[in-house]
Amino acid sequence: MKMLGRILAAILVSTGTLAMAQPFPAKGVRIVVAYPPGGATDVVTRLLADHLTRSLGQAVVVENRSGAGGLIGSDLVAKAAPDGYTLLMGVVSSHAIAPSAYKSMPYDPIADFSTISLAAGTSFFITVHRAVPAQNLAELIQYARSKPGALNFGSSGRGTTPHLAGELFNSMAKVNIQHVPYKGSAPMLADLLSGQIQVAFDNTVVAHIKAGNLRALATTGPRRVAALPEVPTVQEAGLAGYEVVTWMGLMAPRGLPAAIATYLAGEMARIMFLPDVVERLRALGFEPMTNSPAQFAEYLAAERMKWAKAARDASVVPE
Repeated sequence: MKMLGRILAAILVSTGTLAMAQPFPAKGVRIVVAYPPGGATDVVTRLLADHLTRSLGQAVVVENRSGAGGLIGSDLVAKAAPDGYTLLMGVVSSHAIAPSAYKSMPYDPIADFSTISLAAGTSFFITVHRAVPAQNLAELIQYARSKPGALNFGSSGRGTTPHLAGELFNSMAKVNIQHVPYKGSAPMLADLLSGQIQVAFDNTVVAHIKAGNLRALATTGPRRVAALPEVPTVQEAGLAGYEVVTWMGLMAPRGLPAAIATYLAGEMARIMFLPDVVERLRALGFEPMTNSPAQFAEYLAAERMKWAKAARDASVVPE
């Protein structure tokens, strides 16, 4: 009997080992987008899913689970099995900013997820109305310091990425440009064009900049933007350490096997830089951004700390 027990145990161990060694993926994969169809996150995720379907040999489908500012879809993935078959296209708002905007969340943006790789990102333009005398970022900072309270910056709402980008700028540049929140980007842009507000941190202004209605002083990302290559980065313009990117990246429930994470990250590193993918991304105002699972984890932790400080400096009260 003892011998039989040892044999059965050996068979079970062997079977489990074989099951774990099955090639990934052995079935279809779903990527959850926590926002409605048609938005930038949805479009980029579908672009990635299409290429992954070809390279993985299994269907990779996108499932939109929108609601509560991205919390519903993110929570669904946090509670899924960490087997690589349910993934999330996480974004800066749901994983770096939300903890400072909500008193309680159904998931921990860092502890409940395994990082795979960043996918893409877009930066803002620090933009001023043409009546503002500043011709570059240094002049804007000097003007704001010399005339406290004379400038206002608008955003799509309190606690949003553009709002906190402005507050981070205030803190790092040691200026006090007053925040004016709007209910969305459209009314904010209308007031910026009319001169009711003077400054904005926004990425929907390229056409107005090219038309001469607005002036771009810098872009907030690590590199210049292809649509306006003459506009320097904030770093190039002299404000060291300031960087704001609206990013998205692939995640999984906590406990994803490292081999699967590394494999998917490698596929993303190849796919996101394919010429047709880069072309589509740039048409949306995005640039490819990929890294390793460990690098993404470090990036996410740093982003969380950065936006927590910006929220504190802006006296954002969690709701």
